[in-house]
Amino acid sequence: MNKIALTVAGSDPSGGAGLQVDLKTFKSLGVYGLSVPSVLTAQNSEGVHSIHELPQDFFRSQMDVLLQDIKPDALKTGMIYSMEFIKVIAEKIKEYSLNNLVIDPVTVSSTGVMLIEDGFIDELKLHLFPLAKVITPNTNEASVLTGIEISNAQHIKDAAVKLRGFGPDAVIITGGHLKGNAEDLLFDGDDFMTLENDRLEGEFHGTGCVFSSAITACLAKGYDVKESFIKAKEVVWNAMKSGISVGNGMKVLNV
Repeated sequence: MNKIALTVAGSDPSGGAGLQVDLKTFKSLGVYGLSVPSVLTAQNSEGVHSIHELPQDFFRSQMDVLLQDIKPDALKTGMIYSMEFIKVIAEKIKEYSLNNLVIDPVTVSSTGVMLIEDGFIDELKLHLFPLAKVITPNTNEASVLTGIEISNAQHIKDAAVKLRGFGPDAVIITGGHLKGNAEDLLFDGDDFMTLENDRLEGEFHGTGCVFSSAITACLAKGYDVKESFIKAKEVVWNAMKSGISVGNGMKVLNV
């Protein structure tokens, strides 16, 4: 029987990030993908130009109509933007008894555009983090979420411990935004686990989306968090090595 994963994320018309690349990643890992757009964007490989919010009633209807018919084995959230949508997602996870929630806490675009409402972070910590199997912030997002200025490996560990205190089963902080090798850290409450790759030249769009959706697909297939972490790191590394230029801006991952 096919395993199923759901992405609740923003729409990226360029296909390099958001729900479009989530679905590509699910498929590449042999998982059937469902998607509920949480926000629409006008963007390309050079950046986000504008954001269009969906009506809350319509967003809720998307979730209900889908989940009344199909129950995913895992789900992820990406760009949500709206505080009210956080509450809807939390409500539906409980109502439909959904498991294996992966949260990619998208706050700022690669080009510096804010992708959340004021007050969003507090609502995310309060309503969704306690329901999560794993959260996957990069170092910039981890810093925003914890108030810890991250510039070295110890700071990453400190941030991971603080983030786990907000309720998720596990925290993975991706370190690609720091200097040196691309080092990612998993903390599950008991142990730290680090994976490292050489840094690739160039700028890439959608690495966090591909990573979190690969984690989601692996959880849907029955992998544990450590196994999912190892596989997702491999998926992102291979997709970056074969990354392609589709426009005038950043490369996209080849998934």
